[in-house]
Order: sequence, then structure tokens, then C-alpha cells
Amino acid sequence: MITANILLGMVGPWQIVLIVLVVLLLFGGKKIPELMRGLGKGVREFKDGINPDENKKSDDEVEKKE
Repeated sequence: MITANILLGMVGPWQIVLIVLVVLLLFGGKKIPELMRGLGKGVREFKDGINPDENKKSDDEVEKKE
């Protein structure tokens, strides 16, 4: 826990801007939404794996909206 606080303290706003620029250069503007969508689906599946009954109702609501 202490190392996480030290690491977060070392990352400032300029470092975040630099990281975002590097990601944009590597993947391009069109690929990033696809990557984020895949990341979101992965997180949702992970949450479903942890609490399948609790998240089932919310997933049904999401599927109806799409």
C-alpha cells in the first residue's frame, strides 16, 4: 500500500499528458475506443465472475438499452 502511494505521488499532470500522447501515437485515435470498449467488457465479466447474482439484473438492463 505504501509503494502505491509513493508511485502515485511521482506521477504528475505532465507525466499523464505524456502517457496519453504516447498511447495516441502508438494506437491511433480510431483504435482507442475499441480498446476501451474491450476493457469495459473485461471488467464487467470480471465483476460477473465475482458476484454473478448481483450483476445479472444490471446486465439484463444494459442489453435491453442496446
